[in-house]
Amino acid sequence: MKKGLVYKKDKLAGIIWEDENGYSFQYNENYLQNPIYGSVSKTLPLRGEVFIDQSMLPFFDGLIPEGWLLKIAIDNWKLNPRDRMSLLLTLCKDCVGDISIIIDK
Repeated sequence: MKKGLVYKKDKLAGIIWEDENGYSFQYNENYLQNPIYGSVSKTLPLRGEVFIDQSMLPFFDGLIPEGWLLKIAIDNWKLNPRDRMSLLLTLCKDCVGDISIIIDK
């Protein structure tokens, strides 16, 4: 299972993971009790239940670079362009906006 910690600004907002069921995201319980920065995205409203999808959740998929920047990353890190979770975990530690994804070991 691959998983990453999802930060909104400087606060741990939740965790994203990929397993045999597909892709999942769940908000951190502490963040739900004090969501000072609001939801991670409008498509992932604050709730305790897990968000599950067979393919990468669209908001997180949108964080992955495209075009020439993606090609440079794939070539430099020898990543499989079809492995969306590895791309997210490798390339989105410091992405555009206030969301960061950190590998959860």
